[in-house]
Amino acid sequence: MNNLLKLPPLSLYIHYPWCLKKCPYCDFNSHDSEIEDGYIQALLKDLDGDLDYVQQRKINSIFIGGGTPSLMSIKNVTDLFVGLNERLEFSPNIEITLEANPGTFEVDRFSEYRNIGINRLSIGVQSFNDEQLKFLGRIHSGKEAQDAIIKAQNVGFDNLNIDLMYGLKGQSIEECMNDVTSAISLNPSHISFYQLTLEPNTLFSKFPPNLPSDEDIWKIGERGSELLNQRGFHQYEISAYSTLPSKHNMNYWEFGDYIGIGAGAHGKITNMAANEIVRTLKMKSPRDYLLSVKNNNQTSSVTFIENLSFEFMLNSLRLIGGFDPNLYESRTGQSVKVLREQMREAENLGLLDVQAHKIIPTQKGYSFLNDLQAIFL
Repeated sequence: MNNLLKLPPLSLYIHYPWCLKKCPYCDFNSHDSEIEDGYIQALLKDLDGDLDYVQQRKINSIFIGGGTPSLMSIKNVTDLFVGLNERLEFSPNIEITLEANPGTFEVDRFSEYRNIGINRLSIGVQSFNDEQLKFLGRIHSGKEAQDAIIKAQNVGFDNLNIDLMYGLKGQSIEECMNDVTSAISLNPSHISFYQLTLEPNTLFSKFPPNLPSDEDIWKIGERGSELLNQRGFHQYEISAYSTLPSKHNMNYWEFGDYIGIGAGAHGKITNMAANEIVRTLKMKSPRDYLLSVKNNNQTSSVTFIENLSFEFMLNSLRLIGGFDPNLYESRTGQSVKVLREQMREAENLGLLDVQAHKIIPTQKGYSFLNDLQAIFL
């Protein structure tokens, strides 16, 4: 790396690892067990150990994911944000997102979340079809999901994401379009529309369900994407459609920095003093994590990112608008010229369009994104 490297924007990711029930498709670090005492204090102590990563930056976005972080009590959320404000400086226009599930007992907390400072919700609907929700192991109904979204909007959440899956068991194009139409009708600012995948170490990978064919899934995804774009939801990333793109998502896809705290949380940090970029990973087991924090032991592993070009492309090639070569240089510290041979190969395969001020996948490139990204390995 050289003097091209610049300190990027900084976000904060907070992981809350508990759920009422683990879904059969979920490969995230989530546990359907009792909530552990002392987790909020552990998070703040964990953050204390990472404060050197801030490097005098303001926090532009916070994302509280899980698990089901909306299970946290209002007291715990309040204590968390008191502690965060004591340690960090928030950007005036900070985006603060909380993942929430549409269970009725959680909905009553929405107004209190808003008062604490959370200004964006990401609601894990997945489908409005009750049979599909049962298949996915969700604990809410389609009606409860709609009611939760309306309630959230009524208490002031005008920045709201709906998670929506496609490629579900026996799903037809019409059935998926009903889900997409239902989501659009609720007027969220953001819809995450993504394919169900059978991830390793999940119940679905052990007992694979009968899903639509690859060709049918492709057709379903194409129709859903067309409908979302037609209805004013601009696609800015492979699975993200919005009238208001997520700041946290954009920082991630543009290879910005983020501190990760909590059991199993990932981080990515540019260390200007050492002229290096690293990834951090916290202990995955909530019990081990809590015990380690309590005993003042190391909770994090730090790995130097060696293949910066691949790591950057793994993220930024997902952006529908592509990226400016200057972004590559400022985020990696490398001249874009080091990519010359790979970009030429991708162009010759019809996967990439290289312009003076923009590098952007072609339509074929987006369709074969894994192949395109692999060229930069």
